[in-house]
Amino acid sequence: MSVHDSLLAFSFAALLLTLTPGLDTALILRTACAEGGKKAFHTALGINTGCFIWGAVVALGLGALLAVSELAYTILKICGAAYLCWLGLHLLMRPRSTFIQEEGATSPRNNWFIRGMLGNVLNPKVGIFYVSFLPQFIPAGHSPFIWTFILVGIHVLIGTVWSTTLILSTHFASGVLKKSRVIRAMDRATGGLFLCFAAKLAFSTSGK
Repeated sequence: MSVHDSLLAFSFAALLLTLTPGLDTALILRTACAEGGKKAFHTALGINTGCFIWGAVVALGLGALLAVSELAYTILKICGAAYLCWLGLHLLMRPRSTFIQEEGATSPRNNWFIRGMLGNVLNPKVGIFYVSFLPQFIPAGHSPFIWTFILVGIHVLIGTVWSTTLILSTHFASGVLKKSRVIRAMDRATGGLFLCFAAKLAFSTSGK
């Protein structure tokens, strides 16, 4: 496969993957609707950082461990599912009625960059995907290390464009979406969705 063919084929495959609804899409949409575009971009940046972390793991060869070690996969899977459960239960049991905070107030639990990054890093499915998917698009005779980051960069670029589209599309409905009853319903719905993702991850296997 030539360099041109590799880039074209991977870009198309990454586009299809990005457009498939998942945890990242749910997290970005919920944050954009409820807390505004700025925090949603923080979430997207965290997700992108998680992709580069996985890319580094795969490029260094450590990612292959997840593909062959059921124990390593299970440990990371449990951590990821537990994190999603915590996030989901928090939203279900303590939905907020407003997202207006005092100026200068900060809280680790409201750091959406961290949430986006951890949601990605603690999902072994991303690691398995990168380990099994990326090598197929590395041209023969080229550096796997360099090309891994090139492909991850393409994936992140496509994801950034899609995230921006999602965030901007919520701007027109922000007035309605920021009403207290809508915010509470959104938190509970997102919490339930996160619990579904946690269950799906918990019962997944490395062979899938």
